Amino acid sequence: MIEYIIEESLKISNDINVILYHQFENIKKIIKNYPVKIIKQDHLNYPGTGGALLSLIEDGKLKINNDKLLILNGDMPLVQADELKKFTSIDADIVMSVMKLDNPSGYGRVLIENGNVKKIIEEKDASEEELKISYVNAGVYLIKTEVLEKYLPKLNNNNAQKEYYLTDIVEMAVNDKLTVKAVEVNEENFKGINNKKDLAEAERIICNKIKDFWMKEGVVMHLPETIYIDAYTSFEGECEIWPNCVIKESVIIESEIRSGSVIEESIIKNSGIGPMARIRPKSVLTDTHIGNFVEVKASKLNKIKAGHLSYLGDSEIDEGTNVGAGTITCNYDGKNKYKTKIGKNVFIGSDSQLIAPVVIEDDVIIAAGSTVNKNIKKGSLAISRAPLKIVENFYYKFFGKNI
Repeated sequence: MIEYIIEESLKISNDINVILYHQFENIKKIIKNYPVKIIKQDHLNYPGTGGALLSLIEDGKLKINNDKLLILNGDMPLVQADELKKFTSIDADIVMSVMKLDNPSGYGRVLIENGNVKKIIEEKDASEEELKISYVNAGVYLIKTEVLEKYLPKLNNNNAQKEYYLTDIVEMAVNDKLTVKAVEVNEENFKGINNKKDLAEAERIICNKIKDFWMKEGVVMHLPETIYIDAYTSFEGECEIWPNCVIKESVIIESEIRSGSVIEESIIKNSGIGPMARIRPKSVLTDTHIGNFVEVKASKLNKIKAGHLSYLGDSEIDEGTNVGAGTITCNYDGKNKYKTKIGKNVFIGSDSQLIAPVVIEDDVIIAAGSTVNKNIKKGSLAISRAPLKIVENFYYKFFGKNI
């Protein structure tokens, strides 16, 4: 969720501070590759939104390089950079975002008179009359640096939650006759995440925006409301996606993804996937047909066919090869993973097990039901079967029936 906010913020500024406390180490790992400063809040002594900003104060000065600071909450994944730019067009000591809601439950209320903000009330501290106010705090502020440096040291935690509220700065600024303006923002874009239902709704909104974008770019989607595509997936050329597909962090080029298929962190080029196929991370498929109930993991497949019921893991398979139903690359011995390399024009019969590490050269036939645990040279037939034994009339003897 926080990644979306960082990426939108980077569109308007290269000076970003991320202040964290809850699950600090886990979130730090997730965002470590972004060009942002990561700061741990002294939550024990200074809890709350105001306490978070106190982490930026050093010797009475804010550790930022600008005369204004745009402040966002970390639970607003729908925020858009274009809407954040609106704040900079308003001349005021403080510009704060507000939304007018039919049901403002879960948000702090904002008292506005003649376009000027007079007071912000946290919901937990609001009176019954204040809870009737329909304008709510959307959680984003643009505040002059000098204003923050003046009022942050004056914050206290004399409230129901014993927290330092950033919103108290607005009240102090109003009392001192500073200009505090409200900018009304789109509810959908500034929606906060307060519970799992909110999170699911935000995911739905983001996913729909992503699908709308790609359909306008020419991607064909059947029953798009059933399809999940994340923000890190891209499409090139003519692509077609059928219902109930999940595609994450992948590149799809000139390909058809059929119903019920899942693709993660892979590149699919000029290929047909599914129905009901799974392509796991680190896979690259080119000019390849993957059929139903085939799973591919960390493999490079070039111009091959695997029609059904197979597992191809940690493998390289070259053009012209046909993988029969029930084929398994046995890549894991309980301790380590091993590679299977298969050359060109190899015919692999049904129900074959290829025990890695193993190399199968070009123009090889592997008979159905074989277990291959040795390298196979070019042009060979590999077959491993117990001789078939036929016992005549055994059925009648076993069941005690006459012929």
